[in-house]
This record gives sequence, C-alpha cells and structure tokens, in this order.
Amino acid sequence: MPRHLRFLVLLLVFSLAGTTWVFWTYEHGVNAHIKSYQDVLWWWFVSSTTVGYGDIAPITPQGRLAAVVTIIVGIYCYTNFITITADSLHGLTNRKHLGTAPVRARDHIVIGEYTAFADELLQALPQYPGLAWREVVIVTDLVQVRPYAQHHFVRGVPISPTALKQASIATAAVVFLYANVRYLDPDLKTLHTCARFLKLAPHAKIFIELNNPQHELATQLGNRVTILASRDLLTAVMQNRAPDLGSAFPFG
Repeated sequence: MPRHLRFLVLLLVFSLAGTTWVFWTYEHGVNAHIKSYQDVLWWWFVSSTTVGYGDIAPITPQGRLAAVVTIIVGIYCYTNFITITADSLHGLTNRKHLGTAPVRARDHIVIGEYTAFADELLQALPQYPGLAWREVVIVTDLVQVRPYAQHHFVRGVPISPTALKQASIATAAVVFLYANVRYLDPDLKTLHTCARFLKLAPHAKIFIELNNPQHELATQLGNRVTILASRDLLTAVMQNRAPDLGSAFPFG
C-alpha cells in the first residue's frame, strides 16, 4: 500500500477509535439518542462523510469537539481518497497512451528508438507489402506519449528486458533499431542493444542503423541482421523516397 494511502487509512482509524470513545464517554447517559455504541458508530460515519442527517447530534462540549475533529479528518481523508481513485482510473484508462500497457501481438514490427529516421519508416510502411499489414510497436523513452494512435507504444529504453517483454519481442517478426545520438558512441550502443534483440527475438529479421557500417563489431551480428547506413537513410529522405531495405522487403 502506498505511504500516502496508508497514512489516510491510519488517520481514519485513529479518528474512529478516538472520537467515538470521547463521544460515547461524554454523550452516553446524557444524550437521549445514544442508546448503544452502534449509535455512536453511525454518528461517526455520518459526521465523517459530512452527510449530516441530524438524527444524532452532540450536546456536550466534549461531544461537539469530537464532532469537529471527525468532520475535519473526514473531509481531508475522503477528498484525498477521491483524488487518488481518480488518478488511478486516469492512469488505467491511459496506459496505452502513456506506454505502460503490455502489448499482445504476434508477427509484428518492433521499432527501437523513435528518431527522425524511425518516423520516416513509419510513414513509408504502406510501400512495403511485407510490412504494411503488420502491427507496429514503438519502444522508446524519447517521447512521453504514443506518437501514432494506430501504433502501439512502450515507454522505455529498447535495451530493457522489461520494456521488450512488454512489446512482445519474442513473437516479433521484424525489428528496426535506430541510432540514438544521445550516447557518446551511438554505434556501440546500437550494437549492444542489437545483441539483446538477437537473444530475445529469436525468429525476427533485424535491421539496425549504424553511422559506420564497417564497424569492427558488425561482423559479429550474423545473417539475421541487416545494417542500414545513416548516410543512406538520409539520402533516401533527401530524395523523398522510402529507405531501401534490400531484398528482404522490396518496395511495392
């Protein structure tokens, strides 16, 4: 239980125990409406929720003080409960928008990092018959909310096993990994993430962007990986055409 919620519950419990004891002690035998402790509990519930039916009202100074404390604590606790509940419901209904919901997909496309080149690919997907019909999952922490309503979104770094599991990486058919220039050596980070993809996506065809396609570690990738040179991707953008994915996914 979150600390704030636990504090609210404890505050209500102390209010219930303390104010009902004071109310019973000073009102019982004096107040004609207090015949049993159940009457006191009913008074506390009605007062703490500020409903105020008026069927039981304090007549002693001590009872009135207990009523004031009950009302103040009740207003504070119940308004906070409502706020917490509203925030929780908002989070649940917006999980897909915020990238916190698990994606249930198969034979889909996973895109690691939402960069300008990744966006170019998303725009060009209808031109590839082998890709156009597949669901798309974007895994990135570069944006805060889902960039495209028609595509899935997982907020997290692409190398994170938790984020990749959320994206159903194990059943992905195609993976695109784009270079993140935030890192001192983007190619090294891309190759590291690609190694993770090779383990977690055993049946996927993988495309990765490298600034240096001749990187010494690129020879360790194997035949499931196709390297997309950053310069070639930029050339495609400048020529207003879809990026060349080779024979794996030719243009339609």
